[in-house]
Order: sequence, then structure tokens, then C-alpha cells
Amino acid sequence: MENNKPSDHVIMEVTQQSAVTPNDNGVMMAINHSKVRPPFSVLWTTVLYCAEFICASVLSSRYHNSEDSVWMGLTITFMLVPSVLTQLTLTFVHRDLGRDRPLVLLMHLLQMGPIIRCIEALIVFCQAGRKEEPYVTISRKVKLKHGRGFGPALEWEIGHSERKLAVHRNAFKRTAVIQAFLGSTPQLTLQLYATIQEKYILPTRLALMIISLISITYGALVCSVLAIQIKYDDYKVRMKPAAYLCMILWRGLEIATRITTLVLFSTAFTHWVVLVGLINLLIFFFQPWVEFWVRKSSLPENVENNLSKLGTTVVLCMVTFLYACINIFCWSAVQLDLSDHDLVEKQPRWRRLAVYYTLRFMENVTLIVLWYYSKSDFYEYVCTPLLVVQLIICYSLAVIFMLLFHQFCHPCRRLFHYNVEDCLRCACCWKIKQSQPPTDHTVPLASQDHEPPDLTSHLADRETDIVDDIMEAA
Repeated sequence: MENNKPSDHVIMEVTQQSAVTPNDNGVMMAINHSKVRPPFSVLWTTVLYCAEFICASVLSSRYHNSEDSVWMGLTITFMLVPSVLTQLTLTFVHRDLGRDRPLVLLMHLLQMGPIIRCIEALIVFCQAGRKEEPYVTISRKVKLKHGRGFGPALEWEIGHSERKLAVHRNAFKRTAVIQAFLGSTPQLTLQLYATIQEKYILPTRLALMIISLISITYGALVCSVLAIQIKYDDYKVRMKPAAYLCMILWRGLEIATRITTLVLFSTAFTHWVVLVGLINLLIFFFQPWVEFWVRKSSLPENVENNLSKLGTTVVLCMVTFLYACINIFCWSAVQLDLSDHDLVEKQPRWRRLAVYYTLRFMENVTLIVLWYYSKSDFYEYVCTPLLVVQLIICYSLAVIFMLLFHQFCHPCRRLFHYNVEDCLRCACCWKIKQSQPPTDHTVPLASQDHEPPDLTSHLADRETDIVDDIMEAA
């Protein structure tokens, strides 16, 4: 088939003409000839992977020289297990087992799969745009202006190079989450616990702790961004720097406070912390499955090609296990729906978010108070009351930054049915109503204006405004 691509002048004329008169379906065709975005996320994930692997190897050698076999064994375990899962994920996403690529498979066996994948992504980026290539798919999105849908839906042609880079980015997003919550999180918890028990800080251990915290924060950011992109897949979402800054403060404070609380509690109740972690894991693991059974749903089809029902169940169990591990330390930002093809619930649930942070705050306060009254003599030179207050304040700040993000920095906040401000206004109005004396029953019902506000009363207005804006622009 001949590839009759128009010249740039013709493309400009077609784009301008289509901008004035969209097609019958209200969709504007925009031929995208912009430069392919560099794979910064792929490069950053590879750098974190290599840095953490190298630091963990050096620290294990140090433990071996000092004959700390327990610390060495646990450090190696938390280094190799996520690394093996990372290699399997990259191989599975790129379908290398059915292709003749011995060098790539060898690199994966040597635990260097992210490096060769990063090199492949950089080569694809450098070669992009040198020769004209036909598009492989079309992306249809609605642009957002001031948080609302603006104008008709636009269609972009996605070329081969951009499609290959998209596959690399998606694969590395999965590996970043796996590396963060199955490797970096237990690694940071272990090294912080070892530091407190040994009462001194090694430079290599400190470097590994810092890299692990950065890796966990980045993995949590990936979860938040993926949740936004999945829930608002019909819109072209762009995150602003203020949104990223707010999410970094929110996720960093939440994760650091949670891990510190668990480690301090483990120094006083070594065996009980295992029970606390196991209860959290079981609750979050079985919660999606209980909802699946209550709905009497069936397993989704075509989760992955050539998978039987047993294979689909195994994949869903692995996804649920990762989901549970994330929720032990921070909010996962997505809710699993095992009956859906995308495995993600598209409708945000503010009540579940509020319940999670309320219970997590109560749990953290309980653990830190129990540690305070059962701490060892090691902390007699530390102002423990101030430490307790700092941990509580830091977690409260994380919740505040989370609320600020959803209220002011969320790219699709205008599409929410109701926001943080609406919930707070509803709570305040309800308190005012409860504080007021009861009204006389002889007053007609029409004059009683102290009823609690209905959050859903303005849903139709907001949705109608969004639809009207799109239809007017079309």
C-alpha cells in the first residue's frame, strides 16, 4: 500500500480547515507532527534501579565483612526479589519469550534488563522523525481548558516510533511501582530498623535509605498519575508543576511518617508488628475479591491474550497482592474492579478515601503512643514527646497537601461532581443545623430552610454546563 502523505503546507491547510468545520460526528482531525517526547521517565526509573541495586550490593558486602549475616541476608533478599519481578514484567510486556532475542534475554538473566530497555528506548527516540512513517493508531481526546472540556474531540495520528516509546513508558511505569513497593519499601524499613538497633549510621546505608525513599515517592506519584489518566481517559490531561510539587509533599510525608511509625513500633513490639502488617495485607488483599463475590461478577475476558481462566486468576492475584502492599504504606489512588477489563474502578469514591485516611491516622497515632509508653532506654537522649508530635503533625500535613491537590491542583477538578470544598461546606452546614434549637412544628414545611444541603442537587447543573460547553464549541 502506498503511503501518500500530504506535504506540510497541505497539512496546515487541512488542520486549519478542520478547525473551522469539524466532521459530522463533531470530531476534529488534527495531524500530529510534533516532536516525540524524550523518554525521561524510562531514564529516571533506570537510574533509580541501578543506584539502589549498587548501593544494596555494597552494603551487603559491608555486612559480610562485619559478619552481620541477618542484615546481609535480608538486604540481598529485598534487592533480588523485586529485581527478578522487574525482569519478568519487562519480558512479559514486550513479549520477548516468543521472539528470537538472545542478547536481551541474557541481559534479563543478568538482572540488567532495565538497562538494555532504556538503551532501546533512547535508540527509538534518536531515530524518530528521520524518515516518514505511517501511523499505527489514532488517539481521540478532548482538550481541557481551565479544568473543563473545551471544543470538539481531537484526533491525533500515532506513529510507530511514538507507539514503541509508549510501550516502553508503560512497561517502566509498572516496574517503578513494583520496585517501589516490593523492594524499596521493605528495604527502607529494614535499614532504618538496623540503624536504630545498631545505634550508628553507615554512609552507604544512609545513601540506600535516601534512594529508597525517592524510589517509593516516585512509585506513589506514578500511581496517582495513572489513576488520573485511567479515570479521565477521554481527556487530554496535562499536569502542572504545582500539581507535581503538591503530590511530592503529600506522598513523601505520608510514606516517611508511615515507615517511621512502623519501625519505631517494631523496636518495642518486635513480634506484634508482624501481626499489624499481616492484618493490613489480608484486609487490602481480600477487599477487592469480597466486592467481586458480592457483585456476583465474572472474570474479565482478554486481560491478556492466550491466558486461561487459571492464568487470569493468577494474574489477578498478583495485581491484588501489589495493590495490598501499596495500601499498607500509602493510598493507592486506584480502586480495583476485578470484573472490569481495565481492572480499575473508573468512578472516584470520596467516602473510601476519607475512611482510609481516618483509619490510617488513628492506627499511626495508636502505634506511636504504644511505642512511647514501651520504648527502650536508648531513647532517653531523644526528646520522644517532640518526636511523637512531629510524626502526628507530618501525617496531618500529608493529608492537608492531599486535600489541597484535589481542591486546587487536580487537572480535572472541574469535572468532579463535588469537591473538597463542597464536603467541608456540607459538614459545616450540618453542624450549624445541629447547634440550632428545634423549630416550631406549627411552621409550614415550606418555611423550614434548615435542612442539610444536598450534595447531588448541583450535579445536573455541572454536568449540563460541561456538555453545553462541548456542544457549543462543536
